[in-house]
Amino acid sequence: MSDFTMKTRLLAALKGETVDKIPVCSVTQTGIVELMDKVDAAWPEAHSDAELMAKLAIANYELSGLEAVRVPYCLTVLAEAMGCEINMGTKNRQPSVTEHPYPKSLDDLAMPENLLETGRLPVVLEAIRIVREKVGQDVPIIGGMEGPITLASDLCSVKSFMKWSIKKPDMFEQILDFATEAAIVYANAMVKAGADVISVADPVASPDLMSPASFKEYLQPRLQKFSENVNSVTILHICGNVNSILNYMAECGFEGLSVEEKIGNAKAAKEILGDRARLVGNVSSPFTLLPGPVDKIKAEAKEALEAGIDVLAPGCGIAPMTPLENIKAMVEARNEYYA
Repeated sequence: MSDFTMKTRLLAALKGETVDKIPVCSVTQTGIVELMDKVDAAWPEAHSDAELMAKLAIANYELSGLEAVRVPYCLTVLAEAMGCEINMGTKNRQPSVTEHPYPKSLDDLAMPENLLETGRLPVVLEAIRIVREKVGQDVPIIGGMEGPITLASDLCSVKSFMKWSIKKPDMFEQILDFATEAAIVYANAMVKAGADVISVADPVASPDLMSPASFKEYLQPRLQKFSENVNSVTILHICGNVNSILNYMAECGFEGLSVEEKIGNAKAAKEILGDRARLVGNVSSPFTLLPGPVDKIKAEAKEALEAGIDVLAPGCGIAPMTPLENIKAMVEARNEYYA
């Protein structure tokens, strides 16, 4: 019998400590349609109802074997509370930002009063409390959220964000600082509610959108401020091929860095990180987990383990139409690897 619980194993792995086996979980979104039908907790209702949100999240842990419960299912919760308009999506499509409060000017920039009581923030916090009560203390809870860079771009629009980064650096830095402040408040509220790990997805920080030089000068300091001020273990997920910024990501202070399959073999990435951060991933969500087959999923998962991945996980958010058996296959691959 192992002395590790799922929680102590995940936290130890993310801190770079020796574990009996690599944890397998998802640090990105976990809601799939098959489970929505199985437990009667479907999107979009499960985005706004704490009981349904918790029920769907727990279902993936209980029925697939993933070794953590992760909520919520989108990157719009904080953006909405801060004034963005949201399309709540459908049963198989996540919510998205449709209108931005500060597209042209920051003259009216102001933190909402009672931020933590605004929009869906109370729903997520209550869902975390429900999950903790139902799964007990030995199962890790991962609180997911949009990162400060993506939040900043949502508040002013990606178009203005990109333009300001070149032509109006003062406004660019102002919106970044404002978003970072709000993100820290929300993250710590999730920790207080019971989250063991905060997983930040920051797709707008990707080299696909921001240059490595901009990342180093502008984004890294905000991500460092976030990780320094959040009272838990943290994971940073950035989409795309992040090899050009991986060294900078490692300096951001997050215990874990979640990466896609686009970085290639995890071994080279591990060498870049050294002991500064642990690598999470990188089984392809769209090209492996979604279509399968099971044999391909197991092969890719074992390849990641062989390369030295620290936490085995989907490389990005699990696609809603992913079959449950495909998620199970990733868990089975980890078990077979240690058999």
